[in-house]
Amino acid sequence: MHHQNLSPIGMEAANHSDRIGFAQLTRRAFDGGDLRPLRDQLAAKISAGLAHAGEGLDLSLVVQLLGDKKLGLDIQAEVLGFHRLFRAPCRVEKPRLRVLALAAAIDMGGNTPIEFLLEESDIELLTLYVIDGLPEQLPDHDVAIVVASDSEECRKALAVIDKAAPRWPRPLLNRPELIANLDRDKLYRLLAGIPGLEIPATVHATRAQMTDLSQGRIVCADIVGELRFPMIVRPRGTHAGVGLAKLDDAAALAAYLAERQEQDFFVARFVDYASRGGLYRKYRLAIVDGQPYACHMAIAERWDIWYLNADMAASEAKRVEEASFMIDFDRGFGARHKSALDEMSRRIGLDYFIVDCAENQNGELLVFEADNTAVVHNMDPVAVFPYKPSQMRKIFAAFTSMLSRHAKASEASAA
Repeated sequence: MHHQNLSPIGMEAANHSDRIGFAQLTRRAFDGGDLRPLRDQLAAKISAGLAHAGEGLDLSLVVQLLGDKKLGLDIQAEVLGFHRLFRAPCRVEKPRLRVLALAAAIDMGGNTPIEFLLEESDIELLTLYVIDGLPEQLPDHDVAIVVASDSEECRKALAVIDKAAPRWPRPLLNRPELIANLDRDKLYRLLAGIPGLEIPATVHATRAQMTDLSQGRIVCADIVGELRFPMIVRPRGTHAGVGLAKLDDAAALAAYLAERQEQDFFVARFVDYASRGGLYRKYRLAIVDGQPYACHMAIAERWDIWYLNADMAASEAKRVEEASFMIDFDRGFGARHKSALDEMSRRIGLDYFIVDCAENQNGELLVFEADNTAVVHNMDPVAVFPYKPSQMRKIFAAFTSMLSRHAKASEASAA
């Protein structure tokens, strides 16, 4: 694909290109829709020279959703080479608020999926991709929010935004210097010593160190004082459980290294958080404006749970438990861990972020990770999860009222 076939709309910030966008396309894929006809239609428009930049970006996303990440990113790079400002569909003709999301040129999971949080609202969302700088003239907006993540690929974008942040003309939420603290090996230091909260030290280990450990030349404590077998290992920079393993001893570590090519890993001690019945429960919370909200609860017989492998749709008993976790959250889980959650959100300092956590066997809050890009959505089938839509709308409402609060405060101070 070559961009001479996409009608360039110039690098002027004021011109946005409309797109179908992340939320609608992801929902189609999630519902099992076939995205290939749309892919072919968009590709045909582009080769005929009739497409605009938003359609090019939609094609990049469709291709990624169909499983070809590399091609999707190539298309995205081509489009962003000449156009960087895009508008998501808005439900109303005259939005009451304009939000500018500052994104990085990364794969589809690398920026906060903010469209899901705003798609039922009367707020207009513009996304500006920050690559090597910002436009002379920023697009008109009431509130800006950084949606790039703490990953390596976003470092440059965060640095550009960070440099401009002190002179930003409107409220700027999720500031870059705070996002950087979410990195796995920084977060545990930030949250260390909070009463009622456990977070294992997650440290970077090189392949050479791991090899030495597997051959008995060094011991776990040489990597970090609290490390021991069994340990959790994952290649640095991976998400969604890629390369994640629990290793019980040096022999298991040697076998793991023999199967992997990576040079850098994160290691942490394993915390057995199984309940008395032998089941593991993992919770996802959204922290909006300092307040925690329940996103989901996954229950499984395995420690390495995420929502999809817990197969919640297949078990009514699990869903009954998830429903009561959500309905009773403020009186239950949220109340039990109130002081730990409050202190955690104070230290992290972001306006919006997601926490994956559990309860350890002493009943403390066990934190696995925090990030600003996990998907919070309302796509689950209502027939199977009737308790979810109202909970998700509660999060969306908290998010939009946070944006309004900042916009109002800024107007008031300007006046």
